[in-house]
This record gives sequence, structure tokens and C-alpha cells, in this order.
Amino acid sequence: MHDTDIDVLRLTAEHRRPHVVIIGGGFGGLSAARQFRGAGADVTLVDRTNHHLFQPLLYQVATATLAPSDIAVPTRWVLRKDRDVTVILGEVTDIDVTHRVVTMDEGSRKLPYDFLVVATGSRHSYFGHDEWESAAPGLKSLDDALEIRRRFLLAYEEAEKSNDPAERQKLLTFVIVGGGPTGVELAGVLPYIATVAFRRDFRRVDTRRTRVVLVEAGPRILPSFPESLARRALRDLTDLDVEVMVGRAVTRIERDGVFIGDECIQAGSVFWAAGNAASPLGRCLGVTVDRAGRVPVQPDLSLAEHPEVFVVGDLAAFHQPDGTLVPGVAPAANQMGTLAGKNIVATLKGRPRTGFKYFNKGNLA
Repeated sequence: MHDTDIDVLRLTAEHRRPHVVIIGGGFGGLSAARQFRGAGADVTLVDRTNHHLFQPLLYQVATATLAPSDIAVPTRWVLRKDRDVTVILGEVTDIDVTHRVVTMDEGSRKLPYDFLVVATGSRHSYFGHDEWESAAPGLKSLDDALEIRRRFLLAYEEAEKSNDPAERQKLLTFVIVGGGPTGVELAGVLPYIATVAFRRDFRRVDTRRTRVVLVEAGPRILPSFPESLARRALRDLTDLDVEVMVGRAVTRIERDGVFIGDECIQAGSVFWAAGNAASPLGRCLGVTVDRAGRVPVQPDLSLAEHPEVFVVGDLAAFHQPDGTLVPGVAPAANQMGTLAGKNIVATLKGRPRTGFKYFNKGNLA
């Protein structure tokens, strides 16, 4: 064990106040951390990055319409007034709910806790085809957005150098897999950037020849939205000359093309927005997760066998009274994180916990 590990363990052991560990600095984790001011507890927030990210606008960073700094803020700065909260940069690799210990950085650090909030969110899923990721990056982090941005901009640079009309058209063809909000947002902004922002920037390439194809395996785009709004979105995309394919599943993705059944679309860039899988840390909690890796929680957002452990955000499987799951969106994560923090404070003060009720503020794409 390293000296730094001993220091962390000793510091925790010497605490005379309850120790709350929060894993994840997204919407859920940050909302939870803000509930402990004056609560008489010490809070440690652990995250793989040192910034809080406003994920709903990632697609604008990916298309070079916003800078990364426009949607990211240092986590320590956000929590600077919460004197009882300590932020640690690190990656949690295991959780021992029996001994109440969080393992970080491949075992090099261990962090005991009295209460735990797991808010590690989700990652894009390739439905068993992880080999597609190198050819079709998803959009969940700043690194993802910057990689998509790099490929998007380089496509026009390479097209400007090419003397082959077929190669040039391939480079100007973008396929987006997945017709949910992320896919629709990407598909909607790419034509505007190409035909308006880029139109006067290139001499040898007519950027108006950009082709954008949106592929959705389901019967319609925006399946979580009312059908009337999905129809409106389809009309708007069509007006932007986006080719929308619904009821068509991608069967193979290669560096220079996408296969839909036996049909191949030659494309210089493919972007993935088709599915999500919950953080693998959910499987460390000793409970049976659902097909998407989400963790079933009690009405107060805790685990049935471990009331000191709370799961919030995209990682939580919380069924509403009508049987539907709370959606994996930012407002839900905010509300869950807030309640988890308040329920821990209530427990510390000997008060009863409150059940979670999701307030749907509406959907936006």
C-alpha cells in the first residue's frame, strides 16, 4: 500500500463525523453533494474528470459551434462554498458493500464510507458490436465530442485536397446511427454548418453537397417524444435535406461505410447515437441489474439490502406508478441526486426518508 493510500485511510478513520462518498460528478452526483451544507457530515466526491459537463449541449461542441469551455466547469469551483465536500480525481473500479469500501484507481486507493451515492451514469452501447466503436464514435463525454469534431472538420479538409469526385462525395457523406435526441440534434446541425458556416470557407469543395443520413431501427425517430413532435422533427429534418431511414437496422460498420441489410452507404464519417448501457459499477453492488445494466432501487432510491447505498441518475432503475421507468435525462438525475442527499441528511438527523416522485419538465431536442 502506498503512503498516499495510508493517508486516505487514516484520515477517514479519524473522522468523528459520518463519511458520505459520492461517485460521479454529473448531474446526479453534483446535486447530491450540494445537500450536505451544515449536515454534520464529511463528503467526498470522486470523479474520473475534474469538470462537470452539461451533456445536453455536447452535440454543439462536436460540430464546432461551441467551445468545450462553454459546457464544462471545474467541479471544485462549483463546490467551492461547500466546505464539507472534498473532490478527488480518480476512477472507482470496485465497491464492497459488505465492508463499505470503495476501491479506486485499480486498487491503489481504498475509501471507506458510511453512506454511498452511486451516480456514474451510462455509456453508449453497440449492442454486442464493440468493434464498431473505432469506426463510429459515440457522444457521451468531452473526449467523444472532440473526436467527432475532429472527424467532422477533417472530412472537409480531405475533400478539399481530393481530385476524385467519388472520393470527395464519400468524404462529404455523414451517417448518424440512432434517431433519439442526440442523433436528431446531430443530424439537424450538420447541414446548417455545411451549407451556411462553411460555404465561403472552401475553394474546391461545394459544401452544399454534404449528405447527411439518419438511420433509426425503430418505426420512428424520437420514440420517447409524442408522435406529433416526432412528425414535426421529421419534417424539419427533411426540409434540411437530411435523409431519414426508419425501420432500418445497421448490420455492419466499416471505416468507409455503413451496411443496412445488404445496402452499403459509402461514408467518410459515421457517428453513433443508438443506445446506452449503464455504468458497469452497478454490477459491483451485489444486486441483479436489468438488461441495460441499471440497478433496481427502493422508493427512497436506496438498495433493498443496503439502505446506506443510494443509486441515482441513468444507473438507477426506478419504476413510476404507471410502470414506466424514469427516463435517463438530466432533470431526472438532478431530482434523484437531490433526494438521495436529503434522505441521507434525514437519516443522520433521525427523520424519516422521502420517496422519489419524478417531475417531468418535458423533453427537448
